[in-house]
Amino acid sequence: MATKKAPKAKTAKKSAPKSNWKAGAVNTKAALVKELHSSLGGNLSAKATNQLVDNLFEILVQSIKKNKRFAVPGFGTFNVRNRKARTGRNPQTGAQIKIKASKTVAFKPTPKVKDTL
Repeated sequence: MATKKAPKAKTAKKSAPKSNWKAGAVNTKAALVKELHSSLGGNLSAKATNQLVDNLFEILVQSIKKNKRFAVPGFGTFNVRNRKARTGRNPQTGAQIKIKASKTVAFKPTPKVKDTL
C-alpha cells in the first residue's frame, strides 16, 4: 500500500525589485538599450535611449580620464591603474617581446554588489 507524501513546505522568498528582465539577458549594448527603453515605459524613443547610453559612457570615460577615478555609490569605483613595462612572449614563435608600460581601467565593486555574485 503506497503512502502519500506530505507536500513540501514553501520557503519564504526574498522579494526582488519588480523588473521584467531575465538574469543574464543584458550582456550587450543593444540589450542594455532595449532593457532601459522598456524600463522607462517607452517615455523615451529607442534612438534617444541609445543616445542616453552613449552619453553616459562618454561622460564616464571623460571623468575617469580627468579625475583618475569615477565612483558610483552602491555599485563600485572605476580607477586608472598603471601597468609596468614587461617582457612577454609571442605565442606563435615563442620569441621574447617587450611590452610597453600602459594605463588601464580597473573596477572595484562595492561589497553589496560582490555579495550578489
